Amino acid sequence: MLTEEKQRDVLELCGRLIQAESYSGNEKAVGGILADYFRAHGFDEVTVDGYGNVIGCIRGSRPGPRVLFDGHMDTVPVTEPEKWTDPPFGAVIRDGRMYGRGTSDMKGALGAMACAAAEFAKSTGKDFAGEVYVAGVVHEECFEGVAARSISAQVKPDYVVIGEASELNLKIGQRGRAEIVVETFGKAAHSANPEKGVNAVYQMAKVIEAIRELPPTEHPVLGKGILELTDIKSNPYPGASVVPEYCRVTYDRRLLVGETEESVLKPLQKLLNRLSEEIPELRAKVSFAVGEETCYTGEKITGERFFPGWLFDREEPFVQKIYQELTQHGYTPEITQYNFCTNGSHYAGEAGIRTIGLGPSRENLAHTQNEYVEVEQLIGAADCYGHVMRALLQ
Repeated sequence: MLTEEKQRDVLELCGRLIQAESYSGNEKAVGGILADYFRAHGFDEVTVDGYGNVIGCIRGSRPGPRVLFDGHMDTVPVTEPEKWTDPPFGAVIRDGRMYGRGTSDMKGALGAMACAAAEFAKSTGKDFAGEVYVAGVVHEECFEGVAARSISAQVKPDYVVIGEASELNLKIGQRGRAEIVVETFGKAAHSANPEKGVNAVYQMAKVIEAIRELPPTEHPVLGKGILELTDIKSNPYPGASVVPEYCRVTYDRRLLVGETEESVLKPLQKLLNRLSEEIPELRAKVSFAVGEETCYTGEKITGERFFPGWLFDREEPFVQKIYQELTQHGYTPEITQYNFCTNGSHYAGEAGIRTIGLGPSRENLAHTQNEYVEVEQLIGAADCYGHVMRALLQ
């Protein structure tokens, strides 16, 4: 367990990170705090890439694997601060909890990672085999895994630890996520003479009902490949006295391991082809949503919204090595999987890098009003990260 001095260090750094508002695209202040901490606590190299990801490196005295600890710096916005019991950027500690936006998702874990790496370097005198990297990542809330591509290209890690909330359990996989767009194209007309047009919304209604009948894909561990409608828009809007000529819906698709862009769209395209044969006036298109956001560095981050799922076997040697190290030091982690999407979509899902999730707090506290992290969990996470380093680098 960490000394009282190191525990105070963890709480101090995490508090400073919480107090710096960092909505997606505005992570500069948090990045500066993190970079300053790296420089003041024995990190050998600190870099900031074009997106604004902040990466600290500690090199051991002997060659060995590279272990990357990944924690995103951005948070979702606070929409109604007046409804919070404590200031959302106050980092108030009360009744064994630290309150504030990002405490669970996931500045708490990021601070614990930085402190754990600094302590590992100090306690070993950097006499270990390999390299430790801690990355503060931008724009994860918008693009799971996209900014992480830049980090893995630079670091080339052998192992990745995702710090998303897990209650100190070990996560060996997750469903991925895709945003699928379906569009229908009609013909505008005055709503007093609707027969002269083709109502794109009516066409879309037929498509939606047909999509609901599609059987979901399934995986014995990750569950169902959910396909759920999340929004619908028509054009023109508002459509006063006009038959809408265009309609667009967005679906959230939860991805299972092995699913590709082609395999996900194939049943939808097949359905649209069939409907077009049955309904001659139907014109429809399916594709993945493409997003673009501006980073605090001014650089644009763009990508198709397709973030793969991933899953490792619980008996994988690296999983068991970490598990055994933790249990030997009094922890009792379950080996399970995340219910949501993380930067692991890139590291494990795209790049095939050995990845595990381990973080403080509960998954269902993310994005909530009065978000908090238990101090005991936060301190435990920093201690666990140190054990992960020992398991993989010594």
